[in-house]
Amino acid sequence: MKEKKFEELMNDLETIIKELETGEVDLESSIEKYTEAMKLVKICGDKLDSATASVNKILNEDGSLTDFSIEEN
Repeated sequence: MKEKKFEELMNDLETIIKELETGEVDLESSIEKYTEAMKLVKICGDKLDSATASVNKILNEDGSLTDFSIEEN
């Protein structure tokens, strides 16, 4: 199974939220949808953390990566 992109996961999450907000979903389905939504939140959070870590790297002249940091005086 192909791993979904962040945007696809967010669309899935938004769909679940809209379904739950209608109030027309029975209790058992609501619990299943809520559980699925929480899994999606975790996956999205992990993807964001990974992207942030990648963006916060600086490519050195020798091709190595270093964590980016701003020194405050």
